[in-house]
Amino acid sequence: MNVWFLVVFAFFFFGCQLSPDVPDFKNITLEPAFSSLRFEQPVDLQHAPDGSNRLFVIEQKGIIRIFENDPQVKEAKVFLDLTHEVFLGGSEEGMLGLAFHPRFKDNGYFYVDYIAANPRRTVVARFQAEKKDRQSVDAASKFVVLEVEQPYSNHNGGQLAFGPDGYLYVALGDGGSGGDPHNHGQDLKTLLGSILRIDVDRASAGKNYSIPKDNPFAGNREGYGEEIYAYGLRNPWRFSFDPVTQRLWAGDVGQDNPYEEVDIIEKGKNYGWRIMEGFHCFNPPENCPQEGLTLPVWEYTLEGGGRSITGGHVYRGKKVPDLQGYYIYGDFVSGRVWGLRYAGQKSPENFLILHNSNLYPSSFGIDEERELYICSFDGSIYRLAGHP
Repeated sequence: MNVWFLVVFAFFFFGCQLSPDVPDFKNITLEPAFSSLRFEQPVDLQHAPDGSNRLFVIEQKGIIRIFENDPQVKEAKVFLDLTHEVFLGGSEEGMLGLAFHPRFKDNGYFYVDYIAANPRRTVVARFQAEKKDRQSVDAASKFVVLEVEQPYSNHNGGQLAFGPDGYLYVALGDGGSGGDPHNHGQDLKTLLGSILRIDVDRASAGKNYSIPKDNPFAGNREGYGEEIYAYGLRNPWRFSFDPVTQRLWAGDVGQDNPYEEVDIIEKGKNYGWRIMEGFHCFNPPENCPQEGLTLPVWEYTLEGGGRSITGGHVYRGKKVPDLQGYYIYGDFVSGRVWGLRYAGQKSPENFLILHNSNLYPSSFGIDEERELYICSFDGSIYRLAGHP
């Protein structure tokens, strides 16, 4: 009887330990990516789709720096300085997002998202890099695409990205304060609390862009924002497209409860804020109406590792094969980084990759080879490395 028990125990215990479905991230470490470079409060890292192997980092005060993607690089030069226009009155303001036009190599266009003052507002503006080497910017090329007034100094969103469809996606938080006092998240007549989708290659209806015909509220007669792609978001801090599945992933920062959530963004969906936060009622706190709401694929709490999510990327690089297909994201406060495995199931699998209390992940970025980098708000850029 005892022998049989030991055999069964060993089968289940060691079988589970060695299961190929359970990842072992112990060999993954955090390493400085560019040890000679330091940045002032970096909040975004992007690459240009031009084959140049260059990286661009946003400093929150309003500067974009450019450098070669080389671990031995010694200098990050100023690519664009907008400190005279960028307003940094609150800790969540400043320059927040950067996206390069899919045809940047030919037209030199790139787009920035920043907060301006008087009145306080989000500005999405286009600039053009000089044709000679795309290393500098013609300041006179500024072209304002979109402006949205911001009632408070927080929850500004700020992410920009071109989707596989060639349209520009723009993240806007609920306008700030606490608890969404104006219920912007559920008000389709404001652009706040939403992810927008616009066509920046065409202008129409007195705007410096046009509305894609298949936007969920295109042509509506109720006065809803035709730019809105998805809504019911509190403060989507970083979203990205998986280049393989084309899913749009987002991290939405929670209220003081808090429930931090990971969402897969789909056209026309309502992600619940301020009715719900994560899987939980918020306003009202009990028995809230959930019909028509799209719940997150994952949430975590203060006890689960922090209180301010930073959305990341699905890893599609080659240097860390153990991470292949995982959505890599982190928490700005705790320094934790996780990998989320999701294939449409009701219970995704979430694994802690690392916990570094000296890491302040303000953003994740990828290079031309889809290798992953982490911006730490204290000034360093890191990468995840795998070791045998």
